[in-house]
Amino acid sequence: MTTQRNIVMTAQDIERSLTRMALQIMEDNRDVKKLGLVGIHTGGGHLAERLRRIIHTPAGGDLPVGSLDITLYRDDWSLASQNPIVKTTSIPFSVEDVTLVLVDDVLYTGRTIRSALDAIMDMGRPRSIQLAVLINRGCGRELPIMPNYMGMDILESITDHIHVLLAEKNGEDEVIIES
Repeated sequence: MTTQRNIVMTAQDIERSLTRMALQIMEDNRDVKKLGLVGIHTGGGHLAERLRRIIHTPAGGDLPVGSLDITLYRDDWSLASQNPIVKTTSIPFSVEDVTLVLVDDVLYTGRTIRSALDAIMDMGRPRSIQLAVLINRGCGRELPIMPNYMGMDILESITDHIHVLLAEKNGEDEVIIES
């Protein structure tokens, strides 16, 4: 059986989607002084950093950005490995009374986002939490979680695999579907 690979987003498509998402985030959150971005390891962390570079604050300062490891919050971590690899969570700002935008590369079942919400709530009580994803995978959702901002909606078979390649990790930007 041969594997079929389709490129569904190029580097230009990804950049255009992130720019559009950043504009939507700014429109929905006029008080960017009370806004923070938190990327979920690892792809979400890179995307959150890219969104930060696009979003401009009124005073010209940087939008606070952090990264979140949800390994120990997953409900399946013991099934995946008896020795999970825990990465660093670094959120260098208080989440109290801040609108947080959680950023991830792919929304599929919703379980990663649920884990991220649990981790964030252990750190404090944000004003609200919004979700930005590069790819919203429409099939296979197990939890009632939907993104506020998305780059692309993909309704593919649950047997297909979506690979988000980012320059920071893979040297190139592409989204590929493997059948």
